Amino acid sequence: MNDEFKTLQKFDAGNGREGFFHSLPELGRQGVGKISRLPISIRIVLESVLRNCDGKKVRGKDVETLASWDAKKPANEEIPFVVARIVLQDFTGVPLVVDLAAMRSAVKRIGGDPGIIEPLVPVDLVVDHSVQVDFFGSAEALRLNLEMEFKRNRERYQFLKWGQQAFKTFQLIPPGIGIVHQVNLEYLAKGVLSQKAELGGQRSEIFYPDTLVGTDSHTTMINGLGVVGWGVGGIEAEAGMLGQPVYFLTPEVVGVHLSGRLKEGVTATDLVLHITQMLRAQKVVGKFVEFYGEGAASLPVPDRATIGNMSPEYGATIGYFPVDGESVNYLRATGRSDVQCGAFENYFRAQQMFGMPRQGEIDYSVDLELDLGQVQPGVAGPKRPQDRINLPELGQTFRTLLQKPVKDGGYGKENVDLATKHPVQLNGSAPQDGDMPGIDPGEELNKAEMVTNRPTPDPAKDLKGADPFRHGESKIGHGSVLIAAITSCTNTSNPSVMLAAGLLARKAVERGMRVDPAVKTSLAPGSRVVSDYLTKTGLQPYLDQLGFNLVGYGCTTCIGNSGPLHPKIEKAIHDYDLVAASVLSGNRNFEARVHQNIKANFLMSPPLVVAFALAGRVDLDLTKEPIGKDKNGKDTFLRDLWPSLKEVRDAMQSALTPEVFRKLYRDFANQNPKWNEIPSSTGEIYQWDEKSDYIHEPPFFKDFSMEVGKIENIVGARALGIFGDSVTTDHISPAGAIKASSPAGQYLMSRGIKPEDFNSYGSRRGNDLVMTRGTFANVRIKNLMMPGTEGGVTIHYPDGTQMSIFDAAMLYQKENVPLVILAGHEYGTGSSRDWAAKGTRLLGVKAVIAASFERIHRSNLVGMGVLPLQFPEGTNAQTLNLNGSEIFAVSGLSDSIDPGKTVTLGIERKAGERDSVPVRLRIDTPIEIDYYRHGGILQFVLRQLLGK
Repeated sequence: MNDEFKTLQKFDAGNGREGFFHSLPELGRQGVGKISRLPISIRIVLESVLRNCDGKKVRGKDVETLASWDAKKPANEEIPFVVARIVLQDFTGVPLVVDLAAMRSAVKRIGGDPGIIEPLVPVDLVVDHSVQVDFFGSAEALRLNLEMEFKRNRERYQFLKWGQQAFKTFQLIPPGIGIVHQVNLEYLAKGVLSQKAELGGQRSEIFYPDTLVGTDSHTTMINGLGVVGWGVGGIEAEAGMLGQPVYFLTPEVVGVHLSGRLKEGVTATDLVLHITQMLRAQKVVGKFVEFYGEGAASLPVPDRATIGNMSPEYGATIGYFPVDGESVNYLRATGRSDVQCGAFENYFRAQQMFGMPRQGEIDYSVDLELDLGQVQPGVAGPKRPQDRINLPELGQTFRTLLQKPVKDGGYGKENVDLATKHPVQLNGSAPQDGDMPGIDPGEELNKAEMVTNRPTPDPAKDLKGADPFRHGESKIGHGSVLIAAITSCTNTSNPSVMLAAGLLARKAVERGMRVDPAVKTSLAPGSRVVSDYLTKTGLQPYLDQLGFNLVGYGCTTCIGNSGPLHPKIEKAIHDYDLVAASVLSGNRNFEARVHQNIKANFLMSPPLVVAFALAGRVDLDLTKEPIGKDKNGKDTFLRDLWPSLKEVRDAMQSALTPEVFRKLYRDFANQNPKWNEIPSSTGEIYQWDEKSDYIHEPPFFKDFSMEVGKIENIVGARALGIFGDSVTTDHISPAGAIKASSPAGQYLMSRGIKPEDFNSYGSRRGNDLVMTRGTFANVRIKNLMMPGTEGGVTIHYPDGTQMSIFDAAMLYQKENVPLVILAGHEYGTGSSRDWAAKGTRLLGVKAVIAASFERIHRSNLVGMGVLPLQFPEGTNAQTLNLNGSEIFAVSGLSDSIDPGKTVTLGIERKAGERDSVPVRLRIDTPIEIDYYRHGGILQFVLRQLLGK
């Protein structure tokens, strides 16, 4: 047992149990830093560093550096953070399990014991990303969507079932249970964990805080419970699973002092949108944010979790709330045992970390103030979550953006009459062909394919006799609401806003109000507990009458799994080039993320989603203009329908009991018979099937040996692509539908797969042959080597031939030519997506040279053995007049390079003249040098495990 600093002490773990812990107050007494002045989030990381200090992975120096954290000038040192557990969702989880299976195969090939490849910390994978809203607005929607999901994802699910039995520390929560972050909050999180250990020849129990990383950027939702955790790329999660620390630079911690209380009529969603706008403006990217003060203490855990959830939207690594009485109450209310709750509270008390800090008690890098009483009802959009709009101003803002030029962030529709509406007849069933109706891949209007993780582009035509669409007549125009989704763990984990939506629906139904048939309505909560309380309170039938029937328990619309719109609606959008709207209670609204044909997407609270569904348009001021007419033809306003705080509280009292959580969170296999019907293979080695187009052994360990590579200069390189600012992981990494004309589509057809069975890139993440062909293949990406074009195309030099990025990369590989990517600011923003880095590596790209990088994508590139380099301020491909015809070299690279040093980018132009530019090596930490030298983090870890 490590105890270099002699901090191991006894404490009362409650319920007659004696426990041991690594005491931070004791570390303080030894004079190693002013522990009691440190932010709570830093102390929790410090405890992990202290407990795992073994002189190798974690050194005594790491403990001292973090214990003496300087708020105003944090040390430029990386922290080795060993987390207690890992959470995964299925889209990012499948490739991780594929890599673990490939590592086992590699170990077997070189005669080792495959059993050494085993997650060393508990791993929970929640299947939540694969359900799509094909069917909606009916009592059958849930069953039919689940049927479609199982049909589409059978091969992936067979593979995950193999993983479930092959790895001891791997728990799988099957489809139809909930969304990973809500399941984490309501069930997986323990607050404090313990491990059996031998101390002085006696069996003892050592306690430590629950900490985690997850392969989804909204893992930060758990920060609301006082648990430190955040989203990482799949590549870092794999390292964490295999016992490697997650490394990150010592952060600044922004303290947000909350005072006052929320006003009547203001929801937790309004608060989080306010905080997102405020913190985006404060530039908190890469920093920890810690909320404290009496305002923070007054917020219940679900409100705190909503704020933690949107950390990626305000750019922070975490949005943390310290542990207090509310945290313990929440664990108890959600059915955790008294033993667990007692240990949680007593542990934090023993560490002197229990209770919400007050102003002046802790040193923060920056202090910000927020009076909760100042927060107004609002929405965010239409393209970014930080663009908050006060509710009364939405109509005016939408009208202004509609006419504003595209280059200024508007829609460029001059002289439009918003009163113009186009009739659509909603009848007939789903179209029979596989692709979206009435769309050509080359068509101008189809450039919006920027949807992540959509399980499939095909409407639910496979279920004979079932019609996914509503019938009736409607009129649509600019600003029409065509999707209204109560979706996403961000809000569905919060009973107050969910009950408010139900109460608002009840008042609307009682007045005889209806939702227009053109609006695709859906309710997809993050856990079955929501359905339980909406049923118990008698509110679900009212939501059903407005079309908000339960469609599934999963991410759905929030990640772009909104499913198809009626073909006649799609056609009207195309024919009249309409800027239609979606309203959703999600966390992201980048263009075309929600649905590729809907350009304006607004985030809002669940009750406002119901209100805007009833209004049917966003170009109005709901605080003054009527939502619609009641059954007597009388104007009805939002104020007539909005529930009071008392009504919401009364509903909550009757609805939530710990027993419900205990009942719904056990024996998952028997609660989902469909899951049990899926057959799967057994054994510790996966039997790769060459016939499978979902699961394929990746080439990362093909010629694996114990021999470590050398770091060398890059010479004679060509540009595979030159990109502008804000290229997201959605652009880089395969996402959404696979086009028949794309390299991945051509490949699948060559394997005898029809376009209607392509499924999506997301669902084929376990197959590198599909994913590599999809890298940089987004139809919206603009390669500046070919001005005026969009999509994954480039020019192969020196012959100047135009071809797909994949074909060019393969040709360069034949010619032994290394490749580089050139890009602008914020390269790699958006969801962490491991394939954005894996695909880049498999295309043969050796270096990405950008004006700036997003945190996770930069570390993922290094993790895959790709070199990130940063232009000096004010320099980019445009200022250097690069067009892609140049030959590039990177010099100054060797085995002895240091993190962050300057190296030289050499440029040889077509005419022969040469330039050179200093660029900064964005390998930020010493361990990353090791990863890069080994050819990537997985090779590094595998050699370490075999070396033992």
